[in-house]
Amino acid sequence: MKTCLQFQSGFIAVTLAATALVSGCRSPSVHRENSDDIAYRIVDETRKSVGHAEPFSIEPPSVSLRKRLLLDQNLLNSGPMSLGTADINRPGHWPDDEYFDQTDKSAGPGEWKTESTLKLSLFEALQVAARNSREYQSEKEGLFQTALSLDLARESFRTSLASALSGSLGGERDDGETSGSASSSASADGSRKLERGVDLTTEIAVDLTKLLTGDKSSTLGHSGDASISIPLLRGSGRHIVRESLTQAERNMVYAVYEFELFKKDFAVQVASEYLGVLNRMKQVDTAWENYNQLRESERRARRLADAGRIPEIQVDQATQSELRARDRWVSARQSSASALDSFKVTLGLPPDAGIELDRDELDRLRAQARAALSLDSDEKKAGEDATEPTWESSPGKWEMAEDTALKLAMNRRLDLKVVQGQAEDAQRAVIVAADQLRGELTILGEAGYSSSETSASDEEEEAEERFSSKSRKGFYSALLSIDLPLERTAEAHSYRTSLISLEDAVRDAQSLEDQIKIDVRSGLRNLAEARESILIQAQAVALARRREKSTNLFLQAGRAEIRDLLEAQESLISAEDTLTSVTINYRLAELELQKDLGLLQVNEEGLWIEATPEDVGNDR
Repeated sequence: MKTCLQFQSGFIAVTLAATALVSGCRSPSVHRENSDDIAYRIVDETRKSVGHAEPFSIEPPSVSLRKRLLLDQNLLNSGPMSLGTADINRPGHWPDDEYFDQTDKSAGPGEWKTESTLKLSLFEALQVAARNSREYQSEKEGLFQTALSLDLARESFRTSLASALSGSLGGERDDGETSGSASSSASADGSRKLERGVDLTTEIAVDLTKLLTGDKSSTLGHSGDASISIPLLRGSGRHIVRESLTQAERNMVYAVYEFELFKKDFAVQVASEYLGVLNRMKQVDTAWENYNQLRESERRARRLADAGRIPEIQVDQATQSELRARDRWVSARQSSASALDSFKVTLGLPPDAGIELDRDELDRLRAQARAALSLDSDEKKAGEDATEPTWESSPGKWEMAEDTALKLAMNRRLDLKVVQGQAEDAQRAVIVAADQLRGELTILGEAGYSSSETSASDEEEEAEERFSSKSRKGFYSALLSIDLPLERTAEAHSYRTSLISLEDAVRDAQSLEDQIKIDVRSGLRNLAEARESILIQAQAVALARRREKSTNLFLQAGRAEIRDLLEAQESLISAEDTLTSVTINYRLAELELQKDLGLLQVNEEGLWIEATPEDVGNDR
């Protein structure tokens, strides 16, 4: 009995040790790394299959720019959570300390000088947004989660293995006699679902029992069985069985398309906000300049009035203009500061961080517009003669024929591919729903084998005489299951609903196609309008400058009133502001049109890659 107890205790100890070992090897960090490997591989494979082979990672930067700004500029924050996940106080029993070491160290913000005001160009702002924007990070994580969902769908068609070890001890006391029992068993099973609906299951079990009773007996046994299920009608066919996996694969493609669409929209949004802030800053400058000029005009008017050369009412007019100019300057300054704060949040940075935008960007933008549209010659003409510019003869490089633009958009718009694919998904859903209306005919099969061996020793001759018995048996069975389609009300309603969903999906595709046409046609008109506005405003600025200069001379000669000079100065400021605005509008109209045509690309760093007219020619 002592030997028997030692054997059973040893087996149970081995069982517990094996369980602990397996559990320890598969720590949370190992599971996380395995999930990361799977998801990144799926993302890379899918992006390559649709022509977007670029690096992809959801890992946060090793030291975020937000964190550096908060610390280096000593900005107010609410606590460790404001700095990032790695800085949060970890609760007890935190399972994965290695998680915080899995950061992206490839392109940290080490090149940024965050101790003082950080100056960002437009392209640098795009890069900062791609690495720090919370919205951008959420989109990347959504794509990553879709990849995990696809792997779960694939899991249904993989071979599934499971095993179990168990051991137990028991005892009882009756009339002063003690008896005990111990048992241990091990089992392993596997299952596999084939893409045509066949389900296979196998199981092997070993049962080793030591009965510590008065008759000192023990039992050893093992068994195995296998089963198969084959659908012949409802639920059969690769296109039916595999539908969940097919849909998951297509959802992954849609997720890649939608991520690319987001990158384009986000890049244009960042550019629009960046240039918008610069425009407001320019308006602050012009408002300040106008205010100073009107202050000087008011003082001049006062001197002239004191000398009796102009009436006092003209001094009042000058004072009123000065006050209005100061009010506009104060308003423009506050509006500019608010726009800059909002832009910082778009980038994922603290709104109170010291950030400065590159104001030379507007000069480069205006120079680019002048070169593209030959504005210099038009400005020289303005004021010399009354000839209108022949702007129709020099359209911008993206002003193309409407039919060409629409063909490009239909071929390249990713969102159109998504809704068209969803209409195809709805078609497959109709087929699956129709399959559920059929009767069910299934072949079931099972086979098994078991063997047991029992040995016992007599109480009087325990050490010398033993006896044993063996038994073996096998079995098999087959079953044909039939479910006639007599009651299919729910399935019929589901089938009819699937047809309605198909019609809805087709309407969505038609609606987006019409919207694309509206976007492209509107984009072409906006681009032509912005170009014409630039030419008109270029002339307006030149004429306003000429008018302001001549009015000033006439005022000195006594041939004009102070009101004429005030109006001329107001017109000049307004024309300059408008010229800046329409120049920005033209640039944004170019980007919007490229986006609407599906030509604008954005790389992993958040920088756009503009197409060229040659690319357009190749796609026609």
